[in-house]
Amino acid sequence: MTSENSPSLSKTTKDILSQHGIKLNKNLGQNYLIDKNKRDQIVNFGDISKDDVVLEIGTGIGTLTIELAKRAKKVIAIEQDRKIFEILAQRLEDEKLDNVELINDDALKVDFPPFNKIISNLPYQISSPITFKFLNYDFDLAVLMYQKEFASRMNGEVGTKDYSRLSAMLYFKCDIEKLTDVSNESFIPKPQIDSTVVKLTPKENSISDDDFKVYSKFTKALFQHRNKKIKNALIDSRHIISDIDKKVLKKRLNAIEDERLVEYLKMRVVVLTPEEILYISQKLNPIFIE
Repeated sequence: MTSENSPSLSKTTKDILSQHGIKLNKNLGQNYLIDKNKRDQIVNFGDISKDDVVLEIGTGIGTLTIELAKRAKKVIAIEQDRKIFEILAQRLEDEKLDNVELINDDALKVDFPPFNKIISNLPYQISSPITFKFLNYDFDLAVLMYQKEFASRMNGEVGTKDYSRLSAMLYFKCDIEKLTDVSNESFIPKPQIDSTVVKLTPKENSISDDDFKVYSKFTKALFQHRNKKIKNALIDSRHIISDIDKKVLKKRLNAIEDERLVEYLKMRVVVLTPEEILYISQKLNPIFIE
């Protein structure tokens, strides 16, 4: 349910969009938050101080941006839609906020300037690739809104339908905490499903960068075929790991004598823990190198 205070934010949003002749395209992830209480809650979750540099992806007309800028040292705000970007620039000028670095570009393609926190209502269609991109950066915490089903997969337990490449990748990098659900009534246009706000807190030194690069390749290859046996999944997605010839890889896998590895190769991807996938990636990576 939307809060009793939300009509003010709802009206402001609708008026701005109407004034500029903007029709939001939910296929591009343009679902704007119009619930003031939820907006304030998300900002508060970030525990922002004047020492913080906050990254926001998919700013829209600035529903979060303006509130973040009032609290943070600086906000790095990335918005791809040129017209929306210009509206936000004007709103920041009207609010006399000069601590926002606006970037009109594709967040998946640009290098992020230095920051220490991420707070965003992410465009739904880039949820997965942008989350993987965040893992390449050092930050203190991230408060992010996702579609509810996507958020469930972030903490998916081994062997369940929610267990995925996403779960396995995040396992070594972040602690994941569900903060609150957000009704689809809290957005315009109204999405088909509800959303969830989560907090990501990076884990320190749980895995080396080199090991994680190898683990990432194997995880991507394996979860292309989550219900197949490990051996078949690796053969079918070998191109993700290296350019090894199919016949060569088969021969090398068949020649493995390590009993533990032989047993893993017979198991299905979805039942392997992240630690087991890491073990497999470390042990098998050498045979993918020609």
